Amino acid sequence: MSLADWGWDEAWGATFAALQQPTWTPARVVRTARGVYTVVGAAGELHAETSGKFRHQAASRADYPAVGDWVAVEQEAVIQAVLPRRSRFSRKHPGELTEEQVVAANVDTLFIVCGLDGDYNPRRIERYLPPAWDSGARPVILLNKRDVCADAAARAAEIERLAAGVAVHLIAAQHGDGVEAVLPYLRPGRTIALVGSSGAGKSTLINRLLGEERLATGSVRAGDSRGRHTTSHRELLRLPGGALIIDNPGMRELQLWSDESGLAMAFDEIEALAGSCRFRDCRHDAEPGCAVQTALATGSLARERYESFQKLQRELAFLERQQSQRAQLQEKAKWKQRNRDMRERLRAKGRE
Repeated sequence: MSLADWGWDEAWGATFAALQQPTWTPARVVRTARGVYTVVGAAGELHAETSGKFRHQAASRADYPAVGDWVAVEQEAVIQAVLPRRSRFSRKHPGELTEEQVVAANVDTLFIVCGLDGDYNPRRIERYLPPAWDSGARPVILLNKRDVCADAAARAAEIERLAAGVAVHLIAAQHGDGVEAVLPYLRPGRTIALVGSSGAGKSTLINRLLGEERLATGSVRAGDSRGRHTTSHRELLRLPGGALIIDNPGMRELQLWSDESGLAMAFDEIEALAGSCRFRDCRHDAEPGCAVQTALATGSLARERYESFQKLQRELAFLERQQSQRAQLQEKAKWKQRNRDMRERLRAKGRE
């Protein structure tokens, strides 16, 4: 199997050649688990780890290889570099740490999967859209389990209204109904990633596309249709037709790692209204001449949609403050270390 079978093309070749390292070879990360990376290259599948130099130079966890990355390996699969990513879907690292977690790299299409059982939640889909638009990949929404939903068409229409510009497809992955709608996205050499909560049916869909039960699937709780994590790691798989697909564990939380541009694209109708506000820095709260508040009063803008926008905007503002504080602390630590190194060199020079 060649590198082209895993998405390699002339542009990747040019990027790799620019490294000018004749002892390095390209490979793609297909699996990650506890600091060990499974990569596929000309020599086949290998287990790899990052070099000491790589770990020393990495500024954050986001610099480390993620599933979908193209990397440069040397000798017995020692990763020396990660090629610049064309796209990446990220979230804030779970917990209190203010750091980016790259969920999938070099993705062409992002399938946001939501079940039409108790998993259905329009607000959760809204939360996925800003980082999806910000990723550089094309977002597509898959509403799964249409066979258990009596008003599937109405729900699809609701999602189409809140996700303007995003294709929405109704499917039932377990039975194969509607799965033909995703086939146009599965072109040879193209990479697709699936994201969504546990129990949404991501692994079931991949098994359907693979034509075999390769990935474990599980049942959901009757009360809220939430599933347990049947996928425990991220993995890049090759489909029979030549497309590549990344399976991700279900996300209990998606803390934003995005910017205002992703939010603007996800809430394009509010962005359009904002252009008619009297004040350029209008917060769309109680300012006079606010076109957004006028739309709320007339009912042309849904209250739930506005409140979701406000909530995500506050989260992004908080994230920006946290990032700024972290950058200041890192800069302070860097200069402290430089001063310590300088004093040590001066002491050593005095002893000579």
